[in-house]
Formats: sequence, structure tokens, C-alpha cells
Amino acid sequence: MNQMGNEARRAAERVARESYGRLVAFLAARTRDVAGAEDALAEAFATALRMWPEDGVPSNPDAWLLTVARRRQTDAVRRRQTRTAGETHLKLIADEIEAAMETPDEIPDRRLALMFTCAHPAIEPGMRAPLILQTILGLTAQDIAAAFLIPPATMGQRLVRAKTRIKEAGIPFRVPDREELPGRLDAVLEAIYAAYAKGWGEIGETGSAQMAEEAIWLGQLVVTLMPEEPEAKGMLALMLYTEARRRARRSPTGAYVPLEEQNTALWDDWQIDLAENLLRQANAGGPSGRYQIEAAIQSAHAARRLRGAPTWPVVISLYDHLLSLTGSPVVALNRAVARAEVEGPIAALEDIAAIAADKRMADYQPYWAALGHLNALAGNREAAFEAWTLASGLSADPAVRHYLNDRIAALRNG
Repeated sequence: MNQMGNEARRAAERVARESYGRLVAFLAARTRDVAGAEDALAEAFATALRMWPEDGVPSNPDAWLLTVARRRQTDAVRRRQTRTAGETHLKLIADEIEAAMETPDEIPDRRLALMFTCAHPAIEPGMRAPLILQTILGLTAQDIAAAFLIPPATMGQRLVRAKTRIKEAGIPFRVPDREELPGRLDAVLEAIYAAYAKGWGEIGETGSAQMAEEAIWLGQLVVTLMPEEPEAKGMLALMLYTEARRRARRSPTGAYVPLEEQNTALWDDWQIDLAENLLRQANAGGPSGRYQIEAAIQSAHAARRLRGAPTWPVVISLYDHLLSLTGSPVVALNRAVARAEVEGPIAALEDIAAIAADKRMADYQPYWAALGHLNALAGNREAAFEAWTLASGLSADPAVRHYLNDRIAALRNG
């Protein structure tokens, strides 16, 4: 591929990474057809990859793609009008689209509006967050399936059904009335945090840090929109506690560094202070929900590492509360690892045995990593070797894989 071709591909990848969600939101704002908007945008990207290497990358790639995608939508509507006489069709050439074409640098960011739309009561509750993740934030069905511990094929089928439901029900793409927002908030928060978790987990991947930053930004928007909601503040605090440790997660050579071995001087004090303030506000605002509890756990970890506070019993108690609230096997796993710090690995292994039969754990890398860690502490070398080997094979991050392979090598060497 020549230089212009490489530049064109890089430009298209940048737009897909940074602007995909808002372009889909903009295209779907009046058509109410999310799948159709995605198809039109995909065709626009394909056209860009054909034309940009020859014509050069336009000065405003976002606006160029939006123009082409809009034409594709218009053509699609005309074809449907030809087939179905008298059918009422949605207006495509909307006032704001025309305005955007006149001032292409001012494409509105309507992602939050579309996120609340995807949390509409007419959509199956379990599909609201996945739909947001794919439609607004551009995650693949495989990415979303991993976040929700569901087979990718199953998730893909469910997403198709959810999009069909939006079109058939004619769900309006607008921010709901304020009294409707609290009932839709959980799905929006779930999607934002899942996007953050993906951006956090893929160190070194193109766009991973940007995705995490975008999730934090969206969390801030939700807190601004709904300042009375404790869980919105709890989720934002949770992301900030975690983000504060980003620089400490890798050594200068790029090696993986576990939480208990991180150099706390590299932690971002400003983000931790902001998270602490948000958590205090959230706790004062009402009963603790999932994100408030998870943020409190991160606060306890910070207190232990920064001030030497004995917080493991507090962490276990918080996990007890969270487990009763969610029943999640992931929470049960994390609780077991925390319990090992207080009562030893045997007690923790007994807890993990309760979730061993859960099919969702079979491909869940942290489960095998934790199982290897606990068995190693308990002196069960063969079990630790087997679990860490599986964890290494399931690791997408080369640094984590190298870390686990070092643990395996240490077992072999006695």
C-alpha cells in the first residue's frame, strides 16, 4: 500500500475510533433506524477507503463521511418508497443535518441522548446496555459478549433483535423527559462502565486510553445531567479511583505490576481526591448501590496502600454487601481473593469452589489467574500450574501473559 493509502487508512481508523458513536447517533436521530444508520456509515467508510487514497483525505473527514452516509440513507428510503406506495417515511434531510453540512466542524454530539433512547422500556432490559455499547460506543458483539460473559454468537443475535425492536416500535431518538431518566439510568451507567473497563483492560491497544477517557467524560455528563443520582456519582468515582493507577500498572520496561506491588508515587492524587469527594456525595445522597459499593472498595484499597490502613476486613464486608445485591460470580471471586488476605488461601479456595461449576467462569481469565494464585499460596503446585497455564492462554495482554508465565516458571523451578 502506498503512502497515501496508508494515510487514508489511518485517517479512517481515527474517525472510526473517535467519532463512530456520534456519527451513528446523528444519522439515526431522525430515521430511528439504528441498523440502517450503521449500514449507511459502513458504506461511507468503504467509499472513503476507495477514494481517499486517490483524492486525499478531506480536511473534515467526519463531515465527509456524514455526507456520504446521508446520501446512502436517502437512496435507501427512495428504494423503499418505490416498493411501498403510500408508506409514511421518516424525514431524512433534517434541519440540523443541513446545518451540519453548512458548518461541518459543528457536528453535534448526541450520544448521551441516544444512550437514554437505547434504555427505552420497550427494549428488553438485558439488552439495553449492550445495545448502547455497540450502537453508541462502537464495540463489537465479541467485545460486548466478553463484558457480559455471554457467547459472542448469542450476543450478536440478541443485538439484531433489539435493533429490529427499535425500528418496529418507532422509538424516538430524544433525551426522555426528566422524570423518565431515573428509570433508564442503570442501563446507561452499565454501558459506560463496561466501555471504561474495556479501555482500562487493553493497555497498549490502539484507542484503549481514549475509550477510557471517553467513558469518564460520559460519566461526568451523566452526573451533570442528574446530580441528584448517587449511583451516577458512585460510578464516576469508581472510574476515577481506577484511572488514578494507570501509570503504575506497568514498569518502565512494560512489565505488568499487580496492585499490591505498584509504586503509589505514580498514582494520581488529584483523581483520587476527586473520587473521594464524589463518593462522599454519593453516600450522602441515598442507599448504596452497586457502583457506590465498588467505589468504596477501591477507596479501601487506596487507604491501605497510601496510608497503611488495615482495610482487608472492610473490603470483605463490602464484597458481602455487593454479593447480596448482585449475586455475581465475579463478585464472589473477588471476595474470595480478599478473604485469602485475612483467613488464608484454604478458606478462599472453599469459596471459589462454589462458583467452579458456573459455565461463565470457563473462559473468564481472572478466574483462572486467581485460582492459580490461591493454589500456589496453599502449596498446591500442580493445581496452580494448571490454572495459571489456562489463565496465560486466555490472556489477551502480552504483559499479563508474561507475568503469568514467570509464575509458572517459578513453580517449575520449585
